[in-house]
Amino acid sequence: MHTSEGDCCHNMESLLPKVVERRVHALKRLQVQCANIEAKFYEEVHELERKYAAFYLPLYDKRREVITGAVEPTDEECEWQSDREEVEELAEELKKKAAVEEEKKEAAVEEKKEDATPEEEPKGIPDFWLAIFKGVDMLSDMLEEHDEPILKHLKDIQVKFSEPGQPMSFTLEFHFESNPFFNNAVLTKVYKMKSEPETSDPFSFEGPEIIDCEGCQIDWHKGKDVTVKTVKKKQKHKGRGTVRTITKQVPNDSFFNFFNPIKVAPDGEMDEDSELTLATDFEIGHFFRERIVPRAVLYFTGEADLEDDTSFDDEEEEMKEGDDEDDEDDDDEDDEGEADTKA
Repeated sequence: MHTSEGDCCHNMESLLPKVVERRVHALKRLQVQCANIEAKFYEEVHELERKYAAFYLPLYDKRREVITGAVEPTDEECEWQSDREEVEELAEELKKKAAVEEEKKEAAVEEKKEDATPEEEPKGIPDFWLAIFKGVDMLSDMLEEHDEPILKHLKDIQVKFSEPGQPMSFTLEFHFESNPFFNNAVLTKVYKMKSEPETSDPFSFEGPEIIDCEGCQIDWHKGKDVTVKTVKKKQKHKGRGTVRTITKQVPNDSFFNFFNPIKVAPDGEMDEDSELTLATDFEIGHFFRERIVPRAVLYFTGEADLEDDTSFDDEEEEMKEGDDEDDEDDDDEDDEGEADTKA
């Protein structure tokens, strides 16, 4: 028979002398008060996040302008420290390549001087956000090939926090340039949060948690909705035996289903698949807020992904070391056991 952790604790309490159990109850009341203070702490943290979002905003606006090519950063703004040896090696390599390319260009100019057309320089940083989607496992898992042409038009992702006095929430805003797929300039996803202990289980409180989310209606252009696909199905008439072909739309895998999430049931009861889908959605929303938006350039270059991988590697190494120690202990015990048997 399975016994839960709560049942074990309750049984342990019942074994205590009544006078001691009474004092434990007093400690629990104090613990509930601590949980309520912790909830207030997280509410103030949320207010701080909202306050400091205003300081980040001009920097994120400048980031968007550079990405879209609205502004060209100055030489001073483009300076970045790199390892000197790598820079020197790269410079030498570039010089050699430049010399070869120059010779090729001169030859080409001589041969096709009249037909030569200058290559157009890329504007801003092309496919910036699409590259992030494709490079981050959590996002690439949602991405389909038919989503990519649409995400080429994504020019910014922003996080907006709920106003003071409003229920705790944050909104992800996906800003798109004018495109042939839908009319919306901004697609939104609101994540509603709760930061207070449950009356029935106050000790489970570990800080704010996402409890629901709400997407938005996408105003697709005719025939451009990638969240559905048209399938043909043959139907046979029971009486006449004639066959006809009908077409109908069925759901299609797409990142843009992100804006049409599963709704939390009013009674909180959901099947296992729905619960998993919703939990994954909450995790993705949190990941956009905490990682992707604040550190976008590092996910574009792959540096942030490397840091994430390194942290996981460290954890694996620690676990392996712990396993090795356990194995050594087991070996020692086995040796001792053999010695006792021989004795």
